[in-house]
Amino acid sequence: MTSELNSAPNKKKSLLWSYLFWLFGGIFGLHLFYLRRDRHAFVWWTTLGGFGIGWFGDIFRIRRYVRDCNEDPDYMKELSARMSKNKKPPFSVNRFSSMLLVGYSWAHMTMSAVPPDEIWGFNFKYLRNIIPIAGALGVWTVGNIGREKGGLKWPVLAAFVAYFCRSYFNDESVWMTVMVLAAALTFDTFCKEWRQKREKKQHVVKRLAVLSVCACLYLSLWGSYLYFQGTITDSEGNEVPIYEALEHFFSSPWWLDAKQSLYDTYVYAQHHGWYEVWKQIIDLSDPHGEQNAYKVLGLSAESTQQEITSTWRRLSRENHPDKVKDISKRRAAQEKFMEIQQAYEILSNSKHRRNRKNKKDNTDKEKASKHDEM
Repeated sequence: MTSELNSAPNKKKSLLWSYLFWLFGGIFGLHLFYLRRDRHAFVWWTTLGGFGIGWFGDIFRIRRYVRDCNEDPDYMKELSARMSKNKKPPFSVNRFSSMLLVGYSWAHMTMSAVPPDEIWGFNFKYLRNIIPIAGALGVWTVGNIGREKGGLKWPVLAAFVAYFCRSYFNDESVWMTVMVLAAALTFDTFCKEWRQKREKKQHVVKRLAVLSVCACLYLSLWGSYLYFQGTITDSEGNEVPIYEALEHFFSSPWWLDAKQSLYDTYVYAQHHGWYEVWKQIIDLSDPHGEQNAYKVLGLSAESTQQEITSTWRRLSRENHPDKVKDISKRRAAQEKFMEIQQAYEILSNSKHRRNRKNKKDNTDKEKASKHDEM
């Protein structure tokens, strides 16, 4: 038995790093992924650390997880003795309750993802027939964590049998609980056994790829639920289904204008290059604050320095805080006065830059004019 449990030596995992990963990412199963407990990590990710309870409980279990991952000799002897004493893994309240919670959670998520009404002329209610598979998968995933394993066929069959008896229960939470309970009891009674050999070690890239696919499938359930059953509240307090709101958004004038602007930008980039587009974006973002300064002074970008100075003097006199007798309005006047001073300072500092730009523009115009004459 001991020889079967032992495998090729692995790089030792650190207990310190395990606790750090538990502390800063344990609710998403980061410490479990570090310890190569990928199924366990995915369950934690989908349930936010086993609904928070499992994540907290891991603080007492991490040491055992590390010993198991490192195949500590003393731990392997204890495990071998336990396997010799029990032909199959003994009943565990913690694992069984976890199977129920995760199975119910995945089944309920699947049911919520199915559109309740007819959408685009199609009725998707037939997809509810995969709810038993989702519930059994939750049971099976928890049952295959660590040194225990079991098949999926019989839990799925038990879940379908209980699912087709749902007409006897008026409350959906009742028949769903019965369905998951049937799958868990079937797995615990007829399927589970010891995992004599550790699963073959896989490269971290492959592990991440598998978990990413599983995560995408799970997130698609959330996306379907939010899209078909989620609602948003408008300014008048009315609830609008998200899928209707999105359809109206893509036909709204704001989106059509934005779409046309993006298309015009793409066409411009095809003719002038993306660098020119980037320069225009920088200019439109007003990095020097000149556009806002012109707006404050009520001038255009073509205004001369003399016009800027005369306008600044006039506005400074008109908006001077000393002219305001009402104390409650003096603060607003001071802010307006400071805004005018700041605008004038910005435009004065950019005077030389604007002169260089004007000279360059004039030179370019002269060159273009000479080229046309030739």
